[in-house]
Amino acid sequence: MNELTLEKMKQMRLYGMHNAFTATTSNAHLERYTNDEFTSMLVSAEWDDKNNRKVERMIKTAKFKYKANIEDVSYNENRNVDKNQILRLAECNFIKKNENILITGSTGVGKSYLATALGYQACNQAYRTMYFNTNKLFAKLKIAKADGSYLKELAKIERQHLIILDDFGLQLLDAQNRIALLEIMEDRHNKGSIIVTSQIPVQKWYDVIGEKTIADAVLDRLVHNAHRIVLKGESLRRKKNLKSEEF
Repeated sequence: MNELTLEKMKQMRLYGMHNAFTATTSNAHLERYTNDEFTSMLVSAEWDDKNNRKVERMIKTAKFKYKANIEDVSYNENRNVDKNQILRLAECNFIKKNENILITGSTGVGKSYLATALGYQACNQAYRTMYFNTNKLFAKLKIAKADGSYLKELAKIERQHLIILDDFGLQLLDAQNRIALLEIMEDRHNKGSIIVTSQIPVQKWYDVIGEKTIADAVLDRLVHNAHRIVLKGESLRRKKNLKSEEF
C-alpha cells in the first residue's frame, strides 16, 4: 500500500510529501507521530518543497549576474554602510511601499553586490525580480523597437515587483534611451520598485539623462521616495586581487 501511495504522490507531483513519507517510513519513525502530527508533517514538507522550487524559479528568472547574500555584506566603517538600514531594506518592506533604492559610489566598492543581495532577498520573499545591466537593457530595447517586440518587453518589465538597473550612467543617454527610461519610470511609478546602482552621484544624473524636461520627469518619479546609500572606501575587487597576490 505504501508503494501505491508513493506512486500516486509522484504522479500528483507531491515531491516534498513523497520525500518526507519515504524518509519517515524507511527510518521506522512513524510510531513517533500521531495521525494529526504525521499529516501536518507531510503538508509542511510539501509546502516547503513547493516554496523552495518557486524561489529557485524566481531567482533563475531574475537573471542575476552572480549570487549574493545579505549575510555577506561587509559593514566595515570605512564603507559608510549602515547595518540597520541594510537589514531593514532586506525585509523588503520598501517593495510593499513601491519605494526605490539608489546605490552610488566609485567602481568596485560593492554596489552591484549589495543590489543583487537585496534582489535575492526579494526572490526569497516571492517578489518577482529582474536584474539588468543598464546599457545592455537599452541596447535590447532598441532591438525590440526595430523588430516590433518593444511593448512586450516593457510589459514584462512592468510586471516585476522589483527591477535592478545596474551601472546606470556609464554612457550618456540618447533620445531613444531617454524615452525608454521615462516609459519604464512611468509604468512603475507607485506600482513597483527599482534599485539603481551608479558610479555617478545622483545630483549629476541630470547630465546623464540629457534633456531637462525628461530628466525632471524621470528623477521626480525615481528619487522622491528613494532610500539612498552612498558607498565609500577603496575597491573591494582591488583588495581581493592584492590579497590573492600575497598568497
